[in-house]
Amino acid sequence: MGARRAPRGGPRARRAAALIGDLAEAAPERRNTLRWLFSGPLEGDKRALARRCVADLRASGRYPEDPAVREIVAELSAASPEFAALWAAREVEVQRTLTKRAVHPVAGELELDCEILPVPGTDQRVVLYTAAPGSPSRRGLELLRDG
Repeated sequence: MGARRAPRGGPRARRAAALIGDLAEAAPERRNTLRWLFSGPLEGDKRALARRCVADLRASGRYPEDPAVREIVAELSAASPEFAALWAAREVEVQRTLTKRAVHPVAGELELDCEILPVPGTDQRVVLYTAAPGSPSRRGLELLRDG
């Protein structure tokens, strides 16, 4: 078993890796939120997040012929009855803000506000995670930052 290498990049990249893992080490197909969401059971807050993410994918309908969009819809429809049902519901919702709740192995329970910012001229988005000042989630993020 090899030693884990430090995440590439500067302090922000290292903080992001401490929070969500080093995506540079993940296989490309594991870097997709939808694949991650539908790879296991949808319970609690994960169910609501899955619904919003599928509605956001449907909002990308300006690219109906995009092979990547068609591929992931076909793949997840075949693999997940939950995805197929959500896709068939035809909800459309562009994601701009949401709250994510998770249990992190180091930081503990986290409730994070997410701001999703489109990068002009691209299909990329920047996601900013913040926590309320003085909250346990803020202290958890500080623990990751300082660790």
